Amino acid sequence: MRKPRPCAASLSAAGRTAQGPGDRARTRVIPILIVGPRRGAGASATNVIGGSKMVTAEMVRELRARGFEPHVVDTAGDVTNLPAWRLRIARLVRFLRTVRGVVRGVRRSRLVLLHVADFAAPGLAPPVWAICRVARRPLVLLVAGGNLIGACRAASPRLRRLADRTWLRGPRVYVETRRSLRDFGAPAHFRWFPNTRDCPGIRSRGAEVRRLIFLARLEMDKGLAEALEACRRLPERCHLRVFGPPMSGTDMSLFAGHPRASYGGVLEPEEVPRTLSEHDLLVFPSYWGSEGYPGVVLEAFQCGLPVVAARWGGVSELVEHEVSGLLVPPRSAAALWSAIERLLEDPALYRRLREGAVRRGEHFRSARWYGCMASDLRSLCGG
Repeated sequence: MRKPRPCAASLSAAGRTAQGPGDRARTRVIPILIVGPRRGAGASATNVIGGSKMVTAEMVRELRARGFEPHVVDTAGDVTNLPAWRLRIARLVRFLRTVRGVVRGVRRSRLVLLHVADFAAPGLAPPVWAICRVARRPLVLLVAGGNLIGACRAASPRLRRLADRTWLRGPRVYVETRRSLRDFGAPAHFRWFPNTRDCPGIRSRGAEVRRLIFLARLEMDKGLAEALEACRRLPERCHLRVFGPPMSGTDMSLFAGHPRASYGGVLEPEEVPRTLSEHDLLVFPSYWGSEGYPGVVLEAFQCGLPVVAARWGGVSELVEHEVSGLLVPPRSAAALWSAIERLLEDPALYRRLREGAVRRGEHFRSARWYGCMASDLRSLCGG
């Protein structure tokens, strides 16, 4: 098995590929088609500004700064809280709309980059691969989430065989976690490309844990109930503030009469850095099946907040236990409380984790990774 590696051999050289205006003027602009979820006008119960939409926006911005001209086919849809039968229809309409957009845009592009969640890849990747095959354009995959092999195994045996022979054999498959590389045996065309963030340097100034924050979609497998239960035992000086869009099936009555927690509503992406900087600790006990490298954890690190998180999925790779945060067993409010209590009683440990969080966050700044991807994509385009 090959050693898991990032998207190029030398990450130290990646940052040097960023171009200024003069460099771009001398470089041939390369049109590419990005197929992925795009951010809408705002967050609502049916249009959630999640991590995947933020990644697409960041990708467009970073690649445009490096000599590419991205056109986006939006795969997002406002379908979160629809009845089951309408949800199926909406998904079919969205699928057909995406295929039509790829057919229209592929000829004008030198390359197609499909940004897709691991659980959606077996359904969307095959038709996009077929279109690229007919149009003779390379297909590059950027797979979000931490369980691509599980998604492939969950598909029918026929779809799994199809994946092995088609879209998983494309010129590049970028995966978010090292686990995904290991699951597939780290083939030569696979690259580790983690989620990245460029959160403004607004640092929390807290010297001890008083203000805790939970920021995610409000659904039960994000660990909301465990976070609220654990924080019932917080001392009077401490408080948990919860932010995020309520999802279908979420019991908002959990907040009623809670002595140490309150709901703060939905944040726009631009509000996240300032809000994080006003807190001291991120509580993230998610056990969502496709959890990769959550953007909010990276943003918390870059704002100087340690993270208490469940040892689950890609979070186990991202949060270094007792270096940038503390990891606890999933689905355990008692273990979550014990970790929080430990930080309450040991300010020196908390300060050490703050320093480790900042270092960890800097490792996932966008420039080094997208500089590397741009070089890779340019070589696939013959440039």
